[in-house]
Amino acid sequence: MTFFDRILILLKLGPDHRFMTLSTISIKWLRENQIKGLILDLDNTIISEDDRYLSPGVERWLQQVQDYEIQIFLVSNGKREARFMAWKERLHLPGIHRARKPFKSGFNRALRSMNLRPHDVMVIGDSFHTDILGAKISHLRCIQVASLPHPKRWWESLMGAYIQKPYPQDYPLDPNEIKGKVSY
Repeated sequence: MTFFDRILILLKLGPDHRFMTLSTISIKWLRENQIKGLILDLDNTIISEDDRYLSPGVERWLQQVQDYEIQIFLVSNGKREARFMAWKERLHLPGIHRARKPFKSGFNRALRSMNLRPHDVMVIGDSFHTDILGAKISHLRCIQVASLPHPKRWWESLMGAYIQKPYPQDYPLDPNEIKGKVSY
C-alpha cells in the first residue's frame, strides 16, 4: 500500500468536522446541520481524565444545547463508575460508561435512548481510534475536538499525534477548581 493510499483511507475515515472545543461549535451550526441529538465523549472532551480541566465554557454550552431541544447522551469508555456517575449527575446528562468504543453497541444504545435515527445525530469526541472510528462504524456523523491536557498513556506517547488532536498551549483552559470539584 502506498503512502497516498494510506492518506485516502485516513481521509475517508477521518472526522467529518473539526473544532477546537465543544463551546466553539455554535448552536446555529448544529441546527443548520439538522442535528437533533449529540453523543458526547466524557474523558478529555468534556473533562480531562485527571479532572483538572473542564473544556472552556462547556457547562454553559451544554445548557444552551439542551435549551434548543437537542438531546445529549454521554458515551464513555471510562471504567471508574463512581467518577462517571458523579460527572453524569453534575452535568445532568444521561449516559453509559464502559461503552467499549469503537464498537457499535454503545452508540446504538445512545440512539435507542434518544429515540433518534443515525442521520439526526452527531458524535463529538477527541480520539480518532474510539470516538471517530466508532462513529464511522456506526454510520454517524462526527466532530473531533482537541484533547484536553491529561497524563499521557503509553500508546499516546507513541501515536498521540495520529489519534488525538493536541490541545494548543496558548488556548484558554477552565481549571476545574474554579467550577467546584466533583467528589466520587
